[in-house]
Amino acid sequence: MKQARNHLAGLAAESSVLQHYLAAGYALLARRFRGPRGEIDLVLARGDSVIFVEVKKSRSFDAAVSRLGKAQIARIFDTAAEYLATRPGGQMTETRFDVALVNAHGEVALIENALWQ
Repeated sequence: MKQARNHLAGLAAESSVLQHYLAAGYALLARRFRGPRGEIDLVLARGDSVIFVEVKKSRSFDAAVSRLGKAQIARIFDTAAEYLATRPGGQMTETRFDVALVNAHGEVALIENALWQ
């Protein structure tokens, strides 16, 4: 029961974050893109750039950001490389890695360029 509730809360958080990006003029390329190495919550485009977004939901923004570890970041980069292999520009595509935090009140904090190698 708790697992199903957490799954639905995660989907709602992703939808809320997606609405923020769409309202700012981004286009959705993929939701929950899954490659052999992992999953990326949202893949968006703005112009020729591709933006990969990891959504973290928890009771507070601090608790949400603390749930993002080194191993997960490495999987995000690997999965992003897999996604970029499907694009015409491949690995030369301009990219950005954002983190979106959602707290227990449904408030959203977007952190652009939050991840880098």
